[in-house]
Amino acid sequence: MQPFYWQSSHGNFGDDLNLWLWDFLLPGFREVHPEVLLVGVGTVLSDALLSQPGPKLVLGSGCGYGALPDMSGPAWDIRCVRGPLTAERIGLPSDKGIVDPAVMVAEMPEFQGLPKCHAAIFVPHWESTRGGVWPLVCQTAGLTYVDPCGDAKAVIRAIAQARLVVAESMHAAILADAFRVPWVAVSTSDSINSFKWQDWAATGGVTYEPRRIPISSRAEAITKGARFWGIEFSGRAPPWADDGSGGELAVRPDEGGSQLRLMAKQILAMPSVLGLWQARKAKPQLSPDGLLDQRKERLRAVLDAVRRDYL
Repeated sequence: MQPFYWQSSHGNFGDDLNLWLWDFLLPGFREVHPEVLLVGVGTVLSDALLSQPGPKLVLGSGCGYGALPDMSGPAWDIRCVRGPLTAERIGLPSDKGIVDPAVMVAEMPEFQGLPKCHAAIFVPHWESTRGGVWPLVCQTAGLTYVDPCGDAKAVIRAIAQARLVVAESMHAAILADAFRVPWVAVSTSDSINSFKWQDWAATGGVTYEPRRIPISSRAEAITKGARFWGIEFSGRAPPWADDGSGGELAVRPDEGGSQLRLMAKQILAMPSVLGLWQARKAKPQLSPDGLLDQRKERLRAVLDAVRRDYL
């Protein structure tokens, strides 16, 4: 049995944790039934990702991107999905929408008992790291920046060691909630998939009402095809803006270019700084302890059944 997950060329901790989480939840699974694909954490129930033949075991996956694969045949063993919205969309009873399995990361001994090192952290969606100047924004706004494209275990430790998580990344909120760290949802783009957020939120008795944070740079606006300082970008820089520097202001080196470019970025990112600072002061969320425990217990029962049937 081999774990399947979406592999971003940039890296994404919420998907990459599939590499080792299932060794903890189902020890020995890799050695049995090599023909079976274990479809776990992630919004991966998509025909574009899972059109290949062969048996598949679904444990907590979600839908939300593209058309669904045909899951009606005997090749699909769907034990549970991420939430009730996914269950409804694929025609399962709502009680099959248990929880995102990433919550079980908090059960791993290596992540327990960690000291609190960060007052507040910001974990953007991985797409926001492309062209964004969020480390600079966080420094000015008084938050610690955590790169979602970094090593998955390092990102998770940072979440566990925070007192507050400002999350554009859904799995940053899921992991924060699992570690009982209050969290605030934010969004910088209309392209953020609200379906998957609401799917998970329904399992924890929380709501997805993200605070809107302005995009941090022209380069980020270009990659997202979004608006920045009143200018609409359609996915590429207009000819007049292409200075070849990647910055927001073209300055020749003999004019102190590096320092002036940094100052320009700081000034242009001030709406993002204000938005992130306000998000830090907003009332955070946390699912009820008892409800999270119930969801975990239901997932454990599913895992026990999988062990009996496969291991």
